[in-house]
Amino acid sequence: MASILDEYEDSLSRSAVLQPGCPSVGIPHSGYVNAQLEKEVPIFTKQRIDFTPSERITSLVVSCNQLCMSLGKDTLLRIDLGKANEPNHVELGRKDDAKVHKMFLDHTGCHALPTPGSHLLIALSSTEVLYVNRNGQKVRPLARWKGQLVESVGWNKALGTENSTGPILVGTAQGQIFEAELSASEGGLFGPAPDLYFRPLYVLNEEGGPAPVCSLEAERGPDGRGFVIATTRQRLFQFIGRAAEGAEAQGFSGLFAAYADHPPPFREFPSSLGYSELAFYTPKLRSAPRAFAWMMGDGVLYGALDCGRPDSLLSEERVWEYPEEVGPGASPPLAIVLTQFHFLLLLADRVEAVCTLTGQVVLRDHFLEKFGPLKHMVKDSSTGHLWAYTERAVFRYHVQREARDVWRTYLDMNRFDLAKEYCRERPDCLDTVLAREADFCFRQRRYLESARCYALTQSYFEEIALKFLEARQEEALAEFLQRKLAGLKPAERTQATLLTTWLTELYLSRLGALQGDPEALNLYRETRERFRAFLSSPRHKEWLFASRASIHELLASHGDTEHMVYFAVIMQDYERVVAYHCQHEAYEEALAVLARHRDPQLFYKFSPILIRHIPRQLVDAWIELGSRLDARQLIPALVNYSQGGEAQQVSQAIRYMEFCVNVLGETEQAIHNYLLSLYARGQPASLLAYLEQAGASPHRVHYDLKYALRLCAEHGHHRACVHVYKVLELYEEAVDLALQVDVDLAKQCADLPEEDEELRKKLWLKIARHVVQEEEDVQTAMACLASCPLLKIEDVLPFFPDFVTIDHFKEAICSSLKAYNHHIQELQREMEEATASAQRIRRDLQELRGRYGAVEPQDKCATCDFPLLNRPFYLFLCGHMFHADCLLQAVRPGLPAYKQARLEELQRKLGAAPPPAKGSARVKEAEGGAAAGGPSREQLKADLDELVAAECVYCGELMIRSIDRPFIDPQHYEEEHLSWL
Repeated sequence: MASILDEYEDSLSRSAVLQPGCPSVGIPHSGYVNAQLEKEVPIFTKQRIDFTPSERITSLVVSCNQLCMSLGKDTLLRIDLGKANEPNHVELGRKDDAKVHKMFLDHTGCHALPTPGSHLLIALSSTEVLYVNRNGQKVRPLARWKGQLVESVGWNKALGTENSTGPILVGTAQGQIFEAELSASEGGLFGPAPDLYFRPLYVLNEEGGPAPVCSLEAERGPDGRGFVIATTRQRLFQFIGRAAEGAEAQGFSGLFAAYADHPPPFREFPSSLGYSELAFYTPKLRSAPRAFAWMMGDGVLYGALDCGRPDSLLSEERVWEYPEEVGPGASPPLAIVLTQFHFLLLLADRVEAVCTLTGQVVLRDHFLEKFGPLKHMVKDSSTGHLWAYTERAVFRYHVQREARDVWRTYLDMNRFDLAKEYCRERPDCLDTVLAREADFCFRQRRYLESARCYALTQSYFEEIALKFLEARQEEALAEFLQRKLAGLKPAERTQATLLTTWLTELYLSRLGALQGDPEALNLYRETRERFRAFLSSPRHKEWLFASRASIHELLASHGDTEHMVYFAVIMQDYERVVAYHCQHEAYEEALAVLARHRDPQLFYKFSPILIRHIPRQLVDAWIELGSRLDARQLIPALVNYSQGGEAQQVSQAIRYMEFCVNVLGETEQAIHNYLLSLYARGQPASLLAYLEQAGASPHRVHYDLKYALRLCAEHGHHRACVHVYKVLELYEEAVDLALQVDVDLAKQCADLPEEDEELRKKLWLKIARHVVQEEEDVQTAMACLASCPLLKIEDVLPFFPDFVTIDHFKEAICSSLKAYNHHIQELQREMEEATASAQRIRRDLQELRGRYGAVEPQDKCATCDFPLLNRPFYLFLCGHMFHADCLLQAVRPGLPAYKQARLEELQRKLGAAPPPAKGSARVKEAEGGAAAGGPSREQLKADLDELVAAECVYCGELMIRSIDRPFIDPQHYEEEHLSWL
């Protein structure tokens, strides 16, 4: 876009990607290489049909791919062009000399009938008419039509069916227009005739009287109105209206009845060929015709058909006059057909095609003399093929890409919209049209339209920009730049930066020039709105964001602070907006921007400035954001603000810190420490309440205890210091400090170490000493004795001075003596109970020594269920009996780990000990082992029995402790489970 080199590189890159001949979508913006790789195919291509008629061809009609021709005077040949190798011959059965005058094949079946071209009318020179249905071979005469030489038929496209034509119009050589209806049903010899009715409607006249009805066309418009166009040799009549209500509403009688008292509108020309022919062009089979062409004596009248016009259907009428070699006095035209952009005239030796846009002859196709003179030419509306014939040959024209060069014609006529419509799929041609339109608009001083067109072309950017600059059309230049910007690709960042910067400069210069002129106030507002629309356009947002730095510099250089803020808001550069408001002391506007966009980083940056001017509003905004803000990053702003020490400053800081602690549940130590410092300076009453609310556990408080102690000591808050000492468990320091404040507070501190009685006694002694020595209050000292049961009168007496009389302690001494006496009695009672208990134990031991149990030979082990006497065993008082090894195995899992280790050690030592000897040797060995210092075998067995047989494994505590143990070990559960399956 920016230079020739850029265009060259773009064209190379695109040629490497796009294959030749690939269609483009939309309006491309690339270079074009318009190389014609293939030979251009002509629009009209003639083809002779490989067909040699057995007799001369007298008439030929084609409709819906069905061809019918009459051969000689008695043969009808019907060919379905889809099955050309299956022709159908029908004999007319005429014995007189009547010839075929004309044939009419309905074309309504193309869209209404399942069997197209169902009805064929054959008009004979003997004023008779024959009817042939497509489904039958029978030729049926129409008795009601006899005596009329039929020249034209207007088929009913809306109501025609396979079995009925519906109401149709018939024009005769006598100038009469009849309405008729044909039925294809056959009822045998006495069945109904095919012509259901045949009644006259109207007579067409020229100056000399009735004139032959050369052509008839009946159509229905989109609005439901019907219209009929009929031609004679020199006149073209138009019948327009709605059908009458009633039983005959579907016919044409109501339409023609409106012209019973006055003639219909008509066009007349002086010359005459003796005949005329009317052709319509219909783009789609079900749509209304769009154009017409009437071949008459003075030339060809052609134009557009507008079914919505109330008075006349014809519009954009033009007359193509015959050249000298064509016309009534020379070679008269025989037939005419109409395509989208051409009408073709059939002459005796050639076909000429004329462009309806320019009136120029674009084709002269001569025929060889050996085929004979041309007779007629027809068009198949369903396929678009054109058919011409002589007496001995049939020719077909194919129409291919008729609109290929129409854009050039419209371009020469300066009809640019139509030119663009017909070259939309050809980018090179479209670029030519746009460039021509842009130049045309520029010459017409329609600069904005010119800029829009230039922006879509591949013209050099520099040339177009200089062109508007030389004409001093900044507004059109801005439009051109803006549309170029919209067409850039994401990779063209450099061009986008250039265009956005240039556009901004143009708008700012324009606004600066209009700002001081009071008469241009409306223009200034319009320009400002366009500039803002440009800045806020979503289409340009990406480019504007990439160029925001340069745009801000431009706005600053022009001093346009209003649009600087506006652009910053659009680009979401709220930092710049807030900074701008702060520089101009618009602190509430700055806070409004912060609160609206809720960006924590912006709050952290601008809070130190805003809190000096609008502290209450800023703290409200902080509270509204809640947990989105990190209170730690706001502490510097609060510290700087609260250094003044004013009550309002401290109260706002405390309000936010309390919100963080009480509502947000902040546990950060820095926040709690800062709140403590604020309380210590500004609200001492709240300090102690905060400390008490925080609790007395050193592991649950969130502030620094040492910092809190130092802070409270610096500001002389002794009660708060006492609380911190209590949390630190420094009870002596707490009592010492509390005694300076309140004795009751000291008493509360003295009772805190509940588990350490010595410390409690020491603390209470401090309180007692303080009361006696400092306050010299004997009654209070006695109250201390009553408050602490650990203190005795003898502990307090040393603190009293020597001159104090005993009367002050009489009651206390008596109470102490009573307590001692009660304690001695309790000790005596306990000694007596111990003596009695010892005697009972001795008696039980004596009884136990005499107890025994009997073991029968059939007794079995309670664990393994084998005879008990086979191996060493244990017998318990409960009656359970176990083998020694079975009991050991049952007891081991329930023992603690250290007892299991002791059991293994005893087993190992017992196994290593020598076996017992007999008699005196055994006693000596035991004495020798004891004398050697190691345990004897008997001692080891006694220790083993104490571990294993202390109680019955089924009746003792071991069984009670195993109540929650599963019956099956979890490690062996799966194995046990599988064994049961």
